[in-house]
Amino acid sequence: MGGQTERIALDLHVHSDASYDGHEPIELILEHAADIGLDGVVITDHDRIEASRGAAELAPEFGLVGIPGVEVSTEHGHLLAIGVEERPPAGKPFAETVEHTRELGGAAVVPHPFQRTRHGVRKRNVTDCDAIETYNSMLFTGYQNRRAKRFARARDYAEVGGSDAHHLMNVGRAVTIVDLDDPVDRVSDVAVGQVVDALRTGRTRVHGMRTPVHRSTIQYGVGASRKATYLITSQLPYVRPRPRAVAEFMAEN
Repeated sequence: MGGQTERIALDLHVHSDASYDGHEPIELILEHAADIGLDGVVITDHDRIEASRGAAELAPEFGLVGIPGVEVSTEHGHLLAIGVEERPPAGKPFAETVEHTRELGGAAVVPHPFQRTRHGVRKRNVTDCDAIETYNSMLFTGYQNRRAKRFARARDYAEVGGSDAHHLMNVGRAVTIVDLDDPVDRVSDVAVGQVVDALRTGRTRVHGMRTPVHRSTIQYGVGASRKATYLITSQLPYVRPRPRAVAEFMAEN
């Protein structure tokens, strides 16, 4: 694409092999993200940020914007801290973790809200945040996404999408389109602060496809097993994902 870049497509919710339930190394995730037309991914491992920082440093080598992040286990459920270099402490109240995330320069995003089987924060505990994940591709039906969207729009929260991928084949199945306040010549020139500001001010749109049920079932089962036993399970064979081309979507919208 010639000229300046005014918007980028990001998968804000991806797990690497640094998560207890993740599988792929960050280099493979970055290469794959570039291959399918994404402008960046945020590695959001469970309560670990080292791999995410490494991915953010390597991202420009793949022509991607580098954004660190982490999925924090708060007292009331999970929270994505996007754009932080330091992990907020786990186990703290949700509202306190939101504030800590902002103090660290990040955006506080609620993933898979209200889904208690996935450690989603209950509605009554979401008293403040920067954005709601209104499209998470790892769902058996679209009901929870629709519920999250109604909640976000009723309270004027920014909406984001994320694949919640734990396997390479699912990366990019849900993305967040971010409108930049200051266009750049190259995607890798986008500053983390630009993305954080867009999340905080609602300059986002969502595009996604639900992950096929059989893949979701496998991911949930393997994740539950790993969480319970912390043992390595067998790897799934690589199958190239078939989300609608990100480049095509960006060109048409």
